[in-house]
Amino acid sequence: MPLEQLYEYQGRNPKPDDFDAFWDRSLAEMHALDANVELVPHPFPTGAVECFHLKFTGVGGSRIYAKYLRPTGRKSCPVVLQFHGYTANSGDWNDKLNYVAAGFAVAALDCRGQGGLSEDRGGISGPTHRGHIIRGLNDKPENLVFRQIFLDTAQLAGIVMGFPEIDAERVVCTGGSQGGGLTLACAALEPRIKRAAPWFPFLSDYLRVWEMDLDVAAYEELRTFFRMFDPRHERKEEIFRRLGYIDIQHLAPRIEAEVLMGLGLMDTITPPSSCFAAYNKIRSKKRVVVYPDFGHEGLPGFGDTVFGFLTAG
Repeated sequence: MPLEQLYEYQGRNPKPDDFDAFWDRSLAEMHALDANVELVPHPFPTGAVECFHLKFTGVGGSRIYAKYLRPTGRKSCPVVLQFHGYTANSGDWNDKLNYVAAGFAVAALDCRGQGGLSEDRGGISGPTHRGHIIRGLNDKPENLVFRQIFLDTAQLAGIVMGFPEIDAERVVCTGGSQGGGLTLACAALEPRIKRAAPWFPFLSDYLRVWEMDLDVAAYEELRTFFRMFDPRHERKEEIFRRLGYIDIQHLAPRIEAEVLMGLGLMDTITPPSSCFAAYNKIRSKKRVVVYPDFGHEGLPGFGDTVFGFLTAG
């Protein structure tokens, strides 16, 4: 799709009729939880930063984990929320110190059931690792695991906003791929987020990805689901409409944060059209940085651009 068409593209995946009511109910459920927040200090070889293991109870009773870092002695500081790629985890402590050096606290989420320490109490113990797009797809929409993960991002934001050392007026979020999708979901479900910087966001416009035969790699489980549960595509409309509940393009109009997005036009993992489906529905101030010759990989200079965008003013 030519770039000028990408800027006009509005997506293919259907939006459920009760989408907004569904997410309003979901947020009400989340806000009613007793999060039982726990902070456990983690030793770190510098006095300039305090590190903590942060745990809270998310929807469905799962204990959710995040790394939390804050500058030592700061009584009021902004915070950046970080979200990781599919099946991965929140990473090491040291790779967050650039934001701490800029005076920010950092909260980095482990997505439930993936490669980190967050639980996924979906009837089993231990990680589920992959298959999260289709987890719950044959059940009611409330049991879609990405519904729970989206809510985890917003719950984490609300928890850290309540910490006495955090300036709740300066909360930002960022991440790539799955982390990019969660960045947009978090900003949509927590309207107090001020700035959001996703790159090549995952979890958008599933039908478009499927029609392009790019249900491979990150989206491979879509093909697996049809092969196993609907080999003749008799339920195609039903399935993609249900996936619409966890399609970030439909959450995008809720975003009030300023958004900076990066993407590569050669991306076959999260194709550019699926990213633009979400970008074009954002109504707040926004900008996209396009890398014509790059795919789902490091985008030269974009990390520095994101850092400047999130830490400015």
